[in-house]
Amino acid sequence: MDVHTPHAPVAPRPPRARVVVGLALIGAVLAAIGGTFAYLRGWFTPGRLTPDRFTDTFEQVDGPHPGFRRNHAKGVGVTGHFDSNGQGERLSKALVFRPGRVPVIGRFSLGGGQPYGADAPAAVRGLGLQFTQPNGELWRTAMINLPIFPFRTPEAFHENLEASKPDPQTGKPDPARGQAFLARHPETARVLGVLKERPTPSGFGNSAYHGLNAFLFTSATGTATPVRWELTPEQPFVAADAAPGQRDKSYLFDDLITQIQRQPLRWRLILVVGQPGDPTDDATIPWPADRERVDAGTLVLDGVESDDTALSTDITFDPLVLPAGIAPSNDPLLSARSAVYARSYTRRAGEPKQPAAVTPADARGGK
Repeated sequence: MDVHTPHAPVAPRPPRARVVVGLALIGAVLAAIGGTFAYLRGWFTPGRLTPDRFTDTFEQVDGPHPGFRRNHAKGVGVTGHFDSNGQGERLSKALVFRPGRVPVIGRFSLGGGQPYGADAPAAVRGLGLQFTQPNGELWRTAMINLPIFPFRTPEAFHENLEASKPDPQTGKPDPARGQAFLARHPETARVLGVLKERPTPSGFGNSAYHGLNAFLFTSATGTATPVRWELTPEQPFVAADAAPGQRDKSYLFDDLITQIQRQPLRWRLILVVGQPGDPTDDATIPWPADRERVDAGTLVLDGVESDDTALSTDITFDPLVLPAGIAPSNDPLLSARSAVYARSYTRRAGEPKQPAAVTPADARGGK
């Protein structure tokens, strides 16, 4: 007999069977989660790259600094809001893109694990943001002022860190190790060549910030679209002085504090829409310049605080903290970033707190 004929209805599943199936599904999910954590910690493959090993290498490059982030250690917290103009709604059902305002907590930082290092024009500048939607869902993103990333995989990033370790004899990285790394990774050499030609902005306030990795936006109708995003400053561009002279070692942060206290700083949130064939798993490759750019609204930052007191101090700007309507792509850097951020936070949360280079008095304009 044809099982699809209406004369042979399928009997409803007994309640007990449904319970058993439900428990089996829950068990499978828990097993998958457990397997993921075991994999990340290297339990199944000793010697592989793990969050612990990654975090250890950050410490070996810049030295141990208890209580601080292992990367982007020097920073200040900021607060403000995002005013959505509704243009992003056609790409994502995330509530942050509906017309209206949501609160934002953020942090400006400099790359590297030195919390008391001197500011330098060439240092990578970071901006982490947390958007809080009306339904309580969070969107976190960690951006930098580079339009493309020098490393395609977590392994390449870690290999570069290894090559950057100070030589015990000189206290500086061995140039030969750096050259050998570039020879093995021509994609990194290509990116560095592109970045070398870009003018550097004078400060945090007139820098653009890029999300780098691709994500998948899902609209209310179920349409999925690959998207990258960036923040374009409304503050006018001024080129950095390559040799700033006798300036305070925290001059970039001092200037940022002065600017925010004078008036709010503003950026446009630009969603770059990918097309079929655009890579979603390789942050070293820029998408074509003719891709559609959707202006989704304005980020406004009007408050600044020392890391000693800021709300952002205990936030990990994990790129996988995403609201409904935004999902990770297949970029391998995303899961690695999430895992290493979590490991770094666990370490610093259990360590004695040290005063930040930019003190509460500095953040109030006390210098």
